[in-house]
Amino acid sequence: MKHLLKTAAITAGLLASTAASAQEKIMISDPSWNGARAIGHVIKAIVEGEMGGEAEILTGMNQQPVIFAGMDKGDGSIDVHPDMWMPNWSAAWDEYVDGTGGVKTNGGYAGTSLLYVPTYMTDKITSIEDLKDPEIAAMFDSDGDGLGEYWAGDVTWASTKRWQVKFKSYGLDELWEPNIVSGDTFKAGLAAAYAASQPQLFYYWTPEALHVQYDLTALEEPARFEGCEDLDLDAENWLDVSEFECAGTAATVYVAYSTSLEERNPAVAKMLANMTLTGDEVGGWIQEMFELKRDPAEVAEEWIADNQDIVDGWINGDSSG
Repeated sequence: MKHLLKTAAITAGLLASTAASAQEKIMISDPSWNGARAIGHVIKAIVEGEMGGEAEILTGMNQQPVIFAGMDKGDGSIDVHPDMWMPNWSAAWDEYVDGTGGVKTNGGYAGTSLLYVPTYMTDKITSIEDLKDPEIAAMFDSDGDGLGEYWAGDVTWASTKRWQVKFKSYGLDELWEPNIVSGDTFKAGLAAAYAASQPQLFYYWTPEALHVQYDLTALEEPARFEGCEDLDLDAENWLDVSEFECAGTAATVYVAYSTSLEERNPAVAKMLANMTLTGDEVGGWIQEMFELKRDPAEVAEEWIADNQDIVDGWINGDSSG
C-alpha cells in the first residue's frame, strides 16, 4: 500500500509539473512611459502571485513597432503591451488587431493627450491661437535660434509625429520647433524650468503623476470638423502628406496581448482580456512607484491584496464578451 501511495504521489507531482510547464512564461514589454511600466508591474505580480506562473518585464523593450510585430508573431518573444494608446497606434491596430488578428486587447480605459503650459504662463498663453504671436514664440526660444521650442515626445512615440503634424497644420512651424527627447530628459528640464518659473510648452497625457506634481493648464484647440484629421504617419513623407488642425478625440488605452496566448497560456490570456482599469488606478500606481520611489513589486502586491475581488474577477470571470 505504501508503495502504491508513493507511486501515486510521484505521478501526481509529475502531472502537476507538466501542467505548470505548459503555462509558458509571460514576456511583458517595457514602453518608456510610467503608465505602461506601472501596468506591467501589476500584470507581472498577478501572474507570478495569484496565478502561480512566471513573467518577465523586458527592460528597454520600448520600440513600439517591434512590440506589435513580436506579439503578432506569437513565438513568445513578446506577449504583452501594457498600455496601447489609441488612436495614436491606429496603424498597428489596423494591421494586427483588425488585420492579422495576431493581437487582442482588453476593454481599455480613458486617457487624454493635450498640449500644456505651467499655469503661471496662462496670463500670456491659453490657446493654440496665442502660439501664432512671434513675441510669445520668442519667450520659448532657449537656444537662440529664433524658434520657440515645445516638447513633442520621445522619438519612438507615434504621438511625437502627431504633434509635429499639428504644428505644421496650425501654421506654426515657422515660429516653433519640436524638442524630441526622452521622457526622463524632458521631466528633468521641466523640473528646473518650473522651479525658476520659466516658459515650458509640452505634450502630455493623463493619467500621469506630473499633474499631481505641477499646476498645469491645457491649451484650447479648435473644435473638430469633418476632414480636420487626416494622418498617414507611416508614409515616408508623413509630415507633408498629413494634416491635423483640430482637437484630438478622447483617447482609449488598452492592454494588448498576443492572440497566441490563448493556446500557449490560456489562463493569462483570459485574465488580460478581463482586466478593467481606470485612469485613477493607474495614476495612483504611477505616483507610488515612480514619484514616491517605492518598490514597484511591493506597490503592485499591496494593490492586489486590497482589491482581491477585482483581481479574482479578472482571473475567473467570463472573457467571451
